[in-house]
Amino acid sequence: MLKYLSMRKRVLIYGGFFIVLLGAFYLFLFNDYDFSKSNLPIRIDNVADFSFVNQDGKKITQREVDGKVYVAEYFFTTCKGICPKMNANMRRVFEAFKDEPDFMILSHTCMPEVDSVPLLKAYEAKMINGKLERNADGSYKIEYDTTSQNSKVKMQNPNWNFVTGDKATLYKMARQSYGIDNGKPDSMQIKDQFLHTQFFALVDKQRRVRGMVYDGLNNEEVDKLIADIKGLLKEKITSKRFMNGFSSDPN
Repeated sequence: MLKYLSMRKRVLIYGGFFIVLLGAFYLFLFNDYDFSKSNLPIRIDNVADFSFVNQDGKKITQREVDGKVYVAEYFFTTCKGICPKMNANMRRVFEAFKDEPDFMILSHTCMPEVDSVPLLKAYEAKMINGKLERNADGSYKIEYDTTSQNSKVKMQNPNWNFVTGDKATLYKMARQSYGIDNGKPDSMQIKDQFLHTQFFALVDKQRRVRGMVYDGLNNEEVDKLIADIKGLLKEKITSKRFMNGFSSDPN
């Protein structure tokens, strides 16, 4: 009987030790794993490095979005068609996250030959100072008093950047990094091409394009975009140390 109890005790001790050892191993293995990660699919695995200039004349590069969730779109300041409608919806996105330090909007001009820094600054004032209103049909608009235009932005705007730069780079970003162009250039010459898209791209903290191609003219898709942003903001930046399997490569 004593021998049986002694053996049972040893089994319990060894079993307990094995459980603790296994628990420690899994704790180490999944230490960097983000269990709250969003289930949004990855559309494009890596957004290329970039360098543009915003409405304040400040250089905006990938460093400004490192560790942030951001939305990318394309517009031009003199557009009378889709841009006012899609940017009224972008204002909705801005309103939802204007106090969120880990969120940003990058509105790229598709007419850098026209949209100078001063024009972008004036456009920012219109987008930020204008009154966001809902039309009878459910769409949105921004009402802005053009008789009293003020280039000074009344509302603090730390995270909506209107950017310009090299046209070829701007267009390449839209087509290859964000996937929000139809891929059918109007001309073989970049100077003659015109990119006019209503779509938004959502980028996570690790510079991966996530979710879907969001239609900036569709209220329901903009609502989904806002919900998806909330999910991505909860994600942590994690190490991929073991997530892609073991490797003998020390790097």
